[in-house]
Amino acid sequence: MKVNPLAPVRAPWALPALVVLHVAIIIASNYLVQLPVDLFGFHSTWGAFSFPFIFLATDLTVRLLGKHPARRVIARAMLPALVASYVVGVLFHEGHFNGLAALAGFNTFVFRIALASFAAYALGQLLDVQVFDRIRRRSLIWWLAPAGSAVFGQALDTATFFSVAFWHSTDPFMAANWMEIGAVDYAIKLTASLVFFVPAYGALLKFIVRLLATRNAPLVPVQ
Repeated sequence: MKVNPLAPVRAPWALPALVVLHVAIIIASNYLVQLPVDLFGFHSTWGAFSFPFIFLATDLTVRLLGKHPARRVIARAMLPALVASYVVGVLFHEGHFNGLAALAGFNTFVFRIALASFAAYALGQLLDVQVFDRIRRRSLIWWLAPAGSAVFGQALDTATFFSVAFWHSTDPFMAANWMEIGAVDYAIKLTASLVFFVPAYGALLKFIVRLLATRNAPLVPVQ
């Protein structure tokens, strides 16, 4: 399947909705990354299964709205995601509700996770946007751009997150196993992206294009 280039869609609701979606995925992933899971004898976390959703959302944003609106979504999502991730991480630290009183103290472990997520999100998503936009401008083959951006964007995201969050961590398990967990996490995310999320990207893009054509949505010139 080939997809012809689209002009960015003018939709006032799109950017705020995407910001909310990005923040929600980051919050969920930062909670799930605290929950370890063993896969075929390797250590990983449940966050590996949720975070690829954000790359799917970013790639669709670039494809439908353009590179610059996608960067605005990332810029607007970073700080709310940092604050919300810390609050949710403290309230539900180690997988159970700790009560509002938990917010009275400063949790260094959770803050490192939130800060690592902030850095990883900013670097990984900006690289994802750049790689995706460059590939999609040079090729009409629909899967090349999301596949290429997943390989590079998720590599930078994973390396940044696990090194910032768990290097010399106060959690003995994560401090001892963060490199293995990070490598397995990247393998899971990349496999999930290539096997499930890239096809999902193609299906969603095809659906949205048909929907826009049916509704005669107004288009603006490509910048």
